[in-house]
Amino acid sequence: MTVIDNDPRPLFVRALDQTQQLVTTTDPEHLALPTPCDEYDVRTLLGHLVSVVARINLALNGGDPLTIPVIATDVDDVPTAWKVRRAALDETLADDTVLGRICKLPWGTLPGAAAIAGYTGELTTHSWDLAKATGRVSELDDDLATQVLPMVRQFIPADQRGGHVPFGAVVPVADDASPYDQLAAWQGRQP
Repeated sequence: MTVIDNDPRPLFVRALDQTQQLVTTTDPEHLALPTPCDEYDVRTLLGHLVSVVARINLALNGGDPLTIPVIATDVDDVPTAWKVRRAALDETLADDTVLGRICKLPWGTLPGAAAIAGYTGELTTHSWDLAKATGRVSELDDDLATQVLPMVRQFIPADQRGGHVPFGAVVPVADDASPYDQLAAWQGRQP
């Protein structure tokens, strides 16, 4: 992959790496734990993350990500499924033309660069969800959240929550809250 000015891929790869570390080291004893993402326990969050990595790859290759279920329920070995889907996504990301490809996403039609930026926010947030649920917040990359927070604030408006914007109201946090707490709060989660 060539680094291009304003190329979202390096930050996205950091989000993928962080997510992969958490996914592949989640203790099976934690699968029934609740997560800050109300509709998911750890098991369904992992199934969602496996679907997300496949959806991203399909979208970046011109396919319709909505053809992939929101939660992969047919996966027995989540770490292996993640790694296989991640390898395919890495191949897609290695092609510089991916940045200009038009992608159909659940929230609109965008160039690949914007799609990658949007999914960076999703992966970073779900990494926090998984880390919070399993007691591993200290393993998160605070600098990643610091860089992602302005993008998430741009993509997800503070008003117009609910309906087609599937996030709760912004949760107030202290100005000196951690980057992940700010990120989670912006998306309606209780840090």
